[in-house]
Amino acid sequence: MLRLVDLDVAYGAARALWGVSLEVRAGELLSVVGPNSAGKTTLINAIAGLLPAQGGRIELEGRDITRLPPHRFCAQGIALVPEGRRLFGAMTVLENLEVGSLLPAARAQRAQSLEQVIALFPVLKEKLHAPAAALSGGQQQMVAIARALMARPKLLLLDEPSLGLSPLVVRDMFSAIERIAAGGMTILLVEQNVATALQIAQRVYVLEEGRIVAEGAPEAIMSRAEIRRAFLGEGLSGN
Repeated sequence: MLRLVDLDVAYGAARALWGVSLEVRAGELLSVVGPNSAGKTTLINAIAGLLPAQGGRIELEGRDITRLPPHRFCAQGIALVPEGRRLFGAMTVLENLEVGSLLPAARAQRAQSLEQVIALFPVLKEKLHAPAAALSGGQQQMVAIARALMARPKLLLLDEPSLGLSPLVVRDMFSAIERIAAGGMTILLVEQNVATALQIAQRVYVLEEGRIVAEGAPEAIMSRAEIRRAFLGEGLSGN
Protein backbone atom coordinates (compact mmCIF):
# COMPACT_ATOMS: atom_id res chain seq x y z
CA MET A 1 0.00 0.00 0.00
CA LEU A 2 2.54 2.61 1.20
CA ARG A 3 6.28 2.44 0.70
CA LEU A 4 8.94 4.93 1.77
CA VAL A 5 12.38 4.59 0.24
CA ASP A 6 15.32 6.48 1.81
CA LEU A 7 13.11 9.44 2.74
CA ASP A 8 14.92 12.59 3.86
CA VAL A 9 13.03 15.57 5.30
CA ALA A 10 14.49 18.83 6.60
CA TYR A 11 13.40 22.11 8.13
CA GLY A 12 15.66 24.49 6.26
CA ALA A 13 19.20 23.33 6.96
CA ALA A 14 18.13 21.13 9.89
CA ARG A 15 17.64 17.50 8.84
CA ALA A 16 14.73 15.80 10.65
CA LEU A 17 14.53 12.42 8.86
CA TRP A 18 17.50 10.49 7.57
CA GLY A 19 17.02 7.78 4.93
CA VAL A 20 13.75 6.45 6.36
CA SER A 21 12.47 3.32 4.61
CA LEU A 22 9.30 1.54 5.67
CA GLU A 23 6.30 -0.27 4.23
CA VAL A 24 2.65 -0.37 5.26
CA ARG A 25 0.81 -3.34 3.78
CA ALA A 26 -2.78 -3.16 2.60
CA GLY A 27 -5.20 -3.75 5.49
CA GLU A 28 -2.43 -3.51 8.09
CA LEU A 29 -2.37 -1.54 11.32
CA LEU A 30 1.24 -0.44 11.57
CA SER A 31 2.65 1.71 14.36
CA VAL A 32 5.67 3.99 14.43
CA VAL A 33 6.83 4.65 17.98
CA GLY A 34 9.64 6.67 19.45
CA PRO A 35 10.55 9.28 22.05
CA ASN A 36 9.81 12.99 21.87
CA SER A 37 11.60 14.73 18.99
CA ALA A 38 12.28 11.43 17.24
CA GLY A 39 10.69 12.75 14.05
CA LYS A 40 7.34 10.95 14.25
CA THR A 41 5.16 13.96 13.41
CA THR A 42 7.61 15.01 10.68
CA LEU A 43 7.29 11.54 9.19
CA ILE A 44 3.52 11.48 9.16
CA ASN A 45 3.27 15.03 7.83
CA ALA A 46 5.61 14.13 4.98
CA ILE A 47 3.46 11.12 4.11
CA ALA A 48 0.41 13.41 4.13
CA GLY A 49 2.12 15.83 1.76
CA LEU A 50 2.42 18.65 4.30
CA LEU A 51 6.23 18.62 4.28
CA PRO A 52 8.32 18.21 1.12
CA ALA A 53 10.81 15.38 0.79
CA GLN A 54 14.42 16.45 0.35
CA GLY A 55 15.33 13.02 -0.94
CA GLY A 56 13.95 9.54 -1.42
CA ARG A 57 10.48 8.46 -2.53
CA ILE A 58 6.92 8.08 -1.26
CA GLU A 59 4.99 5.40 -3.14
CA LEU A 60 1.26 4.68 -2.77
CA GLU A 61 -0.03 1.52 -4.42
CA GLY A 62 3.08 1.48 -6.60
CA ARG A 63 2.76 5.10 -7.76
CA ASP A 64 5.43 7.67 -6.93
CA ILE A 65 3.58 10.55 -5.24
CA THR A 66 6.65 12.28 -3.76
CA ARG A 67 6.43 15.44 -5.86
CA LEU A 68 2.67 15.85 -5.99
CA PRO A 69 1.23 19.16 -4.72
CA PRO A 70 0.03 18.83 -1.10
CA HIS A 71 -3.69 18.97 -1.98
CA ARG A 72 -3.28 16.00 -4.32
CA PHE A 73 -2.29 13.65 -1.50
CA CYS A 74 -5.86 13.61 -0.19
CA ALA A 75 -7.17 12.89 -3.69
CA GLN A 76 -4.81 9.89 -3.81
CA GLY A 77 -6.63 8.40 -0.81
CA ILE A 78 -4.59 9.61 2.19
CA ALA A 79 -6.36 11.12 5.22
CA LEU A 80 -4.59 12.58 8.24
CA VAL A 81 -5.81 12.91 11.82
CA PRO A 82 -3.31 15.55 12.99
CA GLU A 83 -1.74 15.91 16.39
CA GLY A 84 -3.92 18.22 18.49
CA ARG A 85 -7.03 17.46 16.40
CA ARG A 86 -7.22 20.90 14.70
CA LEU A 87 -10.99 21.12 14.48
CA PHE A 88 -12.88 24.24 13.43
CA GLY A 89 -14.06 25.17 16.92
CA ALA A 90 -16.78 27.62 15.94
CA MET A 91 -18.30 25.21 13.43
CA THR A 92 -20.69 22.46 14.45
CA VAL A 93 -19.63 18.84 14.68
CA LEU A 94 -21.66 18.11 11.54
CA GLU A 95 -19.97 20.93 9.64
CA ASN A 96 -16.55 19.62 10.68
CA LEU A 97 -17.51 16.17 9.44
CA GLU A 98 -18.76 17.54 6.14
CA VAL A 99 -15.39 19.24 5.60
CA GLY A 100 -13.91 15.75 5.44
CA SER A 101 -16.11 14.79 2.49
CA LEU A 102 -15.53 17.68 0.08
CA LEU A 103 -13.92 15.62 -2.69
CA PRO A 104 -16.54 14.54 -5.28
CA ALA A 105 -16.26 10.79 -4.64
CA ALA A 106 -16.56 11.26 -0.87
CA ARG A 107 -19.37 13.81 -1.21
CA ALA A 108 -21.42 11.33 -3.23
CA GLN A 109 -21.33 8.92 -0.26
CA ARG A 110 -21.60 11.53 2.50
CA ALA A 111 -24.85 10.21 4.00
CA GLN A 112 -23.54 6.64 4.17
CA SER A 113 -20.23 7.81 5.64
CA LEU A 114 -22.04 9.85 8.28
CA GLU A 115 -24.04 6.80 9.36
CA GLN A 116 -20.84 4.78 9.62
CA VAL A 117 -18.94 7.27 11.76
CA ILE A 118 -21.93 7.77 14.06
CA ALA A 119 -22.10 3.99 14.48
CA LEU A 120 -18.41 4.04 15.39
CA PHE A 121 -18.80 6.98 17.81
CA PRO A 122 -22.47 6.95 18.97
CA VAL A 123 -21.95 9.85 21.41
CA LEU A 124 -21.52 12.19 18.44
CA LYS A 125 -25.13 11.70 17.34
CA GLU A 126 -26.30 13.99 20.14
CA LYS A 127 -23.49 16.49 19.44
CA LEU A 128 -23.92 17.01 15.69
CA HIS A 129 -25.27 20.55 16.04
CA ALA A 130 -23.00 21.61 18.92
CA PRO A 131 -19.88 23.71 18.30
CA ALA A 132 -16.81 21.51 18.15
CA ALA A 133 -15.13 23.73 20.76
CA ALA A 134 -17.81 22.77 23.30
CA LEU A 135 -16.86 19.09 23.25
CA SER A 136 -14.52 17.31 25.65
CA GLY A 137 -11.03 16.40 24.48
CA GLY A 138 -12.02 12.80 23.90
CA GLN A 139 -15.09 13.78 21.91
CA GLN A 140 -13.03 16.19 19.82
CA GLN A 141 -10.64 13.37 19.00
CA MET A 142 -13.60 11.27 17.90
CA VAL A 143 -14.65 14.09 15.57
CA ALA A 144 -11.12 14.37 14.18
CA ILE A 145 -11.00 10.65 13.38
CA ALA A 146 -14.55 10.68 12.01
CA ARG A 147 -13.74 13.69 9.80
CA ALA A 148 -10.82 11.79 8.25
CA LEU A 149 -13.02 8.73 7.67
CA MET A 150 -15.58 10.90 5.91
CA ALA A 151 -13.01 11.25 3.10
CA ARG A 152 -13.28 7.46 2.59
CA PRO A 153 -9.49 7.09 2.48
CA LYS A 154 -7.37 4.13 1.47
CA LEU A 155 -4.76 5.03 4.09
CA LEU A 156 -5.56 6.58 7.48
CA LEU A 157 -2.74 8.44 9.25
CA LEU A 158 -3.11 8.94 13.01
CA ASP A 159 -0.71 11.33 14.74
CA GLU A 160 -0.61 10.89 18.54
CA PRO A 161 -4.35 10.20 19.04
CA SER A 162 -3.85 9.62 22.78
CA LEU A 163 -2.28 13.05 23.37
CA GLY A 164 -3.84 14.87 26.32
CA LEU A 165 -6.52 12.25 26.98
CA SER A 166 -7.26 10.38 30.21
CA PRO A 167 -6.35 6.67 30.41
CA LEU A 168 -10.02 5.64 30.22
CA VAL A 169 -10.61 7.73 27.10
CA VAL A 170 -7.37 6.43 25.57
CA ARG A 171 -8.60 2.87 26.07
CA ASP A 172 -11.87 3.63 24.29
CA MET A 173 -10.06 5.50 21.50
CA PHE A 174 -7.72 2.63 20.77
CA SER A 175 -10.66 0.23 20.84
CA ALA A 176 -12.28 2.33 18.11
CA ILE A 177 -9.04 2.30 16.10
CA GLU A 178 -9.00 -1.49 16.35
CA ARG A 179 -12.57 -1.61 15.01
CA ILE A 180 -11.61 0.65 12.09
CA ALA A 181 -8.69 -1.66 11.28
CA ALA A 182 -10.93 -4.73 11.57
CA GLY A 183 -13.11 -3.20 8.84
CA GLY A 184 -10.16 -3.40 6.43
CA MET A 185 -8.73 0.10 6.70
CA THR A 186 -4.97 0.47 6.26
CA ILE A 187 -3.68 2.49 9.23
CA LEU A 188 -0.36 4.11 10.08
CA LEU A 189 -0.38 5.05 13.76
CA VAL A 190 2.28 7.38 15.15
CA GLU A 191 2.18 7.21 18.92
CA GLN A 192 4.29 8.01 21.98
CA ASN A 193 2.16 5.73 24.18
CA VAL A 194 4.28 2.73 23.27
CA ALA A 195 2.65 0.07 25.45
CA THR A 196 -0.83 0.82 24.15
CA ALA A 197 0.28 1.15 20.52
CA LEU A 198 2.04 -2.23 20.64
CA GLN A 199 -1.10 -3.90 21.94
CA ILE A 200 -3.03 -3.16 18.75
CA ALA A 201 -0.32 -2.94 16.05
CA GLN A 202 0.47 -5.81 13.72
CA ARG A 203 3.96 -4.50 13.03
CA VAL A 204 6.09 -1.76 14.55
CA TYR A 205 8.89 0.56 13.48
CA VAL A 206 10.97 2.34 16.11
CA LEU A 207 12.09 5.84 15.14
CA GLU A 208 14.89 7.54 17.02
CA GLU A 209 16.64 10.81 16.13
CA GLY A 210 15.13 10.74 12.66
CA ARG A 211 16.24 7.20 11.83
CA ILE A 212 14.55 3.80 11.90
CA VAL A 213 16.40 1.74 14.50
CA ALA A 214 14.18 -1.35 14.75
CA GLU A 215 11.31 -3.06 12.92
CA GLY A 216 9.25 -6.17 13.53
CA ALA A 217 6.27 -7.74 15.25
CA PRO A 218 5.32 -6.13 18.59
CA GLU A 219 6.44 -9.20 20.52
CA ALA A 220 9.85 -9.17 18.86
CA ILE A 221 10.31 -5.46 19.46
CA MET A 222 9.42 -5.71 23.14
CA SER A 223 11.66 -8.74 23.64
CA ARG A 224 14.63 -6.41 23.21
CA ALA A 225 15.87 -5.18 26.57
CA GLU A 226 17.09 -1.83 25.22
CA ILE A 227 13.62 -1.09 23.81
CA ARG A 228 11.93 -1.92 27.12
CA ARG A 229 14.38 0.28 28.99
CA ALA A 230 13.98 3.18 26.58
CA PHE A 231 10.18 3.19 26.37
CA LEU A 232 8.84 1.42 29.44
CA GLY A 233 11.53 2.28 31.97
CA GLU A 234 12.27 -1.35 32.76
CA GLY A 235 15.61 -2.04 34.33
CA LEU A 236 15.92 1.47 35.78
CA SER A 237 16.74 2.15 39.43
CA GLY A 238 17.53 -1.52 39.99
CA ASN A 239 14.04 -2.72 38.97
